[in-house]
Order: sequence, then structure tokens, then C-alpha cells
Amino acid sequence: MNYSDWEQEVYSEITGDSLWKMEVYRLALFVADIGWHDVSKLMNDKRTIKLSDQLYRALGSIGANVSEGYSRGTGKDRAHFYEYALGSARESRGWYFNARHILGKDIVQHRVHLLAQIIRLLLAMVPQQRGKILREAETAYVIDGIQLEIDPANLPTLLQEVPLP
Repeated sequence: MNYSDWEQEVYSEITGDSLWKMEVYRLALFVADIGWHDVSKLMNDKRTIKLSDQLYRALGSIGANVSEGYSRGTGKDRAHFYEYALGSARESRGWYFNARHILGKDIVQHRVHLLAQIIRLLLAMVPQQRGKILREAETAYVIDGIQLEIDPANLPTLLQEVPLP
């Protein structure tokens, strides 16, 4: 599976909406959709049934909050929902880390990279809407002792090579 194939499956009622032009929204829908496979695998292990529910809720919340914010009339209102989406993206990243023993390194690493791209986009959007700069220290993403580089140029690779359980 890859992003291009997935994009062809998205209903025209969704792709025809001006919201579809937002990369962060498209990526949020994509990560939630591929997350379906991940949570299905997690549900097969008694130890991760509740984790799978939390993960799927957090993944769905990213796109839901981006779309809610997009529909608001003021930048302050939009920023408020984009911040919720940011929190959900970070929450999803944490649930994926906790699921690494079942899902495996390749899947978790892919999802963490993809969520990092979403987080990067939201970190740029929030201050843009608020009219102020959001100052956060650079964060190093490390999985199994390997530091992951968050590079926007890496996104095409993440969208072409999508591992599934």
C-alpha cells in the first residue's frame, strides 16, 4: 500500500472539499486509515486491547480537530482546535511507542515518522493562526537507540513505503 493508491480510494465528497487542500488533513486521514490495520493487530493480544482503542481514538482525533478548526471563523478559534490535533498526534506517537512489542520496529518507526511530519506541520500552523510564535525546544526522536531525523523531504518516502502488520 502507498499514499497514491490510498488517495484514489478517498470519496470525492472529501477530496472536493477545500479542507482537502491542507496537507496536514490529508496526512491525518491517511495515518488514521493505515492505523486501522495496526489496531486490528493489537486487538488480537489481550494485553493491548485497551491500547488499541486509545490509539485509534487518538489517530481519529487528529483529522477531526483539524477539520473542526478549519471550519472556525477566527484564527484564535482555529488555533485552539489545531492545538488539540497536535496533542492527539503526540498522544498517538506515544501509543505507537507502547505498541512496538506487538507491531514491530518497522511499522512503529514508519508511524512515528509520519506522525512527526504531522506534528511539524501543526507546530507551524498554530502560531500562524494565533499570530504568535510557539517556542519549543528541538526534540530528538529516538527508537531503539537510533535517532530519527525529521526531514520534510522524507515525507514522499513515508508515503510510498507503508508497512502494514
